Amino acid sequence: MTDTNAQLPPGHPGVPPERTGVLLANLGTPDGYGYWPMRRYLNEFLSDRRVIDYAPWKWQPLLQAVILSRRPFTSGAAYKSIWNEEAGESPLLTITKAQTAKMRSLLAQRYGDRVIVDFCMRYGKPSTRSKVRSFIDLGCRRILFFPLYPQYAGATTATANDQFFRSLMEEKWQPAIRTVPAYFDHPSYIEALARSIERALAASHTAPDILVCSYHGMPERYLAEGDPYHCQCQKTTRLLKGRLGWSDSRLVTTFQSRFGPEEWLKPYTVEKVADLAKSGRKNIAVVAPAFAADCIETLEEINGEIRESFENAGGESFSYIPCLNDDDAHMEALAEIIGEQIGGWTR
Repeated sequence: MTDTNAQLPPGHPGVPPERTGVLLANLGTPDGYGYWPMRRYLNEFLSDRRVIDYAPWKWQPLLQAVILSRRPFTSGAAYKSIWNEEAGESPLLTITKAQTAKMRSLLAQRYGDRVIVDFCMRYGKPSTRSKVRSFIDLGCRRILFFPLYPQYAGATTATANDQFFRSLMEEKWQPAIRTVPAYFDHPSYIEALARSIERALAASHTAPDILVCSYHGMPERYLAEGDPYHCQCQKTTRLLKGRLGWSDSRLVTTFQSRFGPEEWLKPYTVEKVADLAKSGRKNIAVVAPAFAADCIETLEEINGEIRESFENAGGESFSYIPCLNDDDAHMEALAEIIGEQIGGWTR
């Protein structure tokens, strides 16, 4: 790598060698499950206009006076039930750290020290702003921003990108940037997902009658307003079905995590699994293809509320298939996507 500083005039500030940065972005995590860490986290999350797009004059009084006086207790109890006590952090943070470490190793093998890898969270720590600043200090004249959401949604991918763009607005010398598009139909992602399902089912003592593909939900009106998320979820299930070689009757697409009074994308997972049990599908498996890492929605909601709904309706065998997390095939797929996106930057 060329020593740029050797060519600088006396007194000129030092200039680090040029590099390319790859910034992985996930949703976020509270610092703890107590009331105040949960309130800070929920306030940031639920104040995001991409997540809750009601007029602030109407929404904020309800949020601050009612929702944030109660919800930190219930959400905190949910986080406590899955908390990584040994590391003092949420499972999402633990897994994202592991993903980042594996990605550093994979990209170092291909690009040496020309490419550096780190991660940020949209809500909570480490913040997007702090990591953008760190990358620029390390000499990143090019940054690839990678929201870890296979399917695009305004409330996930777009708000992560928004925060990245806001961070760049504070920089004197902005790097060249690229953002990774949705990868819901990337062959390597579908292959990694299919392999994880095949491994899980091969290790299961009871073959499921049906596989429930449960995606995080969103209000139905977002679809009419142009958000492609619903269509991309449906295509993910279709591609997965084709790769597994299964019939239509063996997979179903559902949506979880409703919030508020609006109608959300249907069918709702919590209701669908009960309907399956009542109709004689006593053995089911659930996978969450919209999540790149296990989190509160998978570890607590699927294994808690959704499992209970199925069992209370007469279901007998409920199996949750973990997210891809830092699985080798998953990380290789993400590395392949990164390689495609930084083409021309690493010559």
